[in-house]
Amino acid sequence: MHITHLSLTNFRSFSRLDLDFPREIFLLVGDNAQGKTTLLEAIYFLSTFTSFHASSDRQLISFTAPNSGIAVGRVVGEVQRGNGQHRIEVRLIREPNGVNGNLRFRKEVLLDGVKRKINEVIGVFNAVIFLPQMARIIEEGPSERRRFLDTLISQVSPQYVAHLSDYGQTLSQRNALLKQLAERGGDTGQLAVWDGMLARHGAAIMRERIRAIREVEAEAKRIHYDLTHGREVLRLDYQPAYDPLPRPEGQMTLPVSAPADRSGISQSEIEAGLLVTLKQLQREEIARGVTTIGPHRDELRFLSNQVDLGEYGSRGQGRTALLALKLAEVAWLHQRTGEWPVLLLDETMSELDTGRRADLLGALSECDQAIFTATDVSMFAESFVAQHPVWQVAGGMVKMG
Repeated sequence: MHITHLSLTNFRSFSRLDLDFPREIFLLVGDNAQGKTTLLEAIYFLSTFTSFHASSDRQLISFTAPNSGIAVGRVVGEVQRGNGQHRIEVRLIREPNGVNGNLRFRKEVLLDGVKRKINEVIGVFNAVIFLPQMARIIEEGPSERRRFLDTLISQVSPQYVAHLSDYGQTLSQRNALLKQLAERGGDTGQLAVWDGMLARHGAAIMRERIRAIREVEAEAKRIHYDLTHGREVLRLDYQPAYDPLPRPEGQMTLPVSAPADRSGISQSEIEAGLLVTLKQLQREEIARGVTTIGPHRDELRFLSNQVDLGEYGSRGQGRTALLALKLAEVAWLHQRTGEWPVLLLDETMSELDTGRRADLLGALSECDQAIFTATDVSMFAESFVAQHPVWQVAGGMVKMG
């Protein structure tokens, strides 16, 4: 799988850009704030339809676009997948809504010229991105790790995207009802319909997470073992807010958890157990006015030799684990789709020591396409630079070497 052409209109710093991409590893080199990361962001946007930088899609429309009236940003990519070609287009539209001169925003997605829902297009093009700030997956709060999981699984499962959307809407409605019951009282039986929907969508989400974590962990453990020359063993510890595994009576909670195998638990069993637990917690949740259990509160921890890297790991250990995780993501997407995803690496080499740089470059041999950005080409070995194209990026312009 690879992207053959990218066209940008009013996207970030680019008012207009058209580029043909080679099917190989190549480098984008230039000073900071010249547009290198924006190019990777645009490519990744065609894969996940979300930005890794912007908090809102409306921020992606170029500041040079009109502030009044209609403004349209476009990202168009032509991609090769197997023997087929596809054209993916995303339109970011800001327009007057006819009320007090306010502006509204909407996003349209087209596949081969036909408007589609996002969950009908996601997965057509797969990409994996590696950013220096992705250390927050390990170091920061659980929402970062849930976002990582959701973005990863969404690329191979349109059903997962649909369940996520339905779960989020159901959760909002259920929380609103809980607050109403807490403030005004009323018939608690009204929760039954929302409980059923939450349990159904939540179980589907959890089942996919259980499978994905198990499969990604197997790849990451192998890669991490090689990167650490056999000195460390990586484990991904899934800690669901509702755990379908029964806890043996009298078991105490330990600082380091033992591996738990939930792969044999069916989706229907998870749904039934989550529904029972929601009913058991009903009084507490009404008092608090919020849903306290479900996949929106799941956690994922990264352990190396049973040490929690988010709490006690060194910066070097975190970088190594993250590198293993991203390379495992590439391998996992290939396993699930039969296609190698495009690998996007933003200023990655500056974050790695010489040994890790060599490990990374060596792992790219099977990828159809990988794009590096760097401020200094000297971060790459001379032999590597001699074998791959180097493009210069300056002031939103790209000059092919």
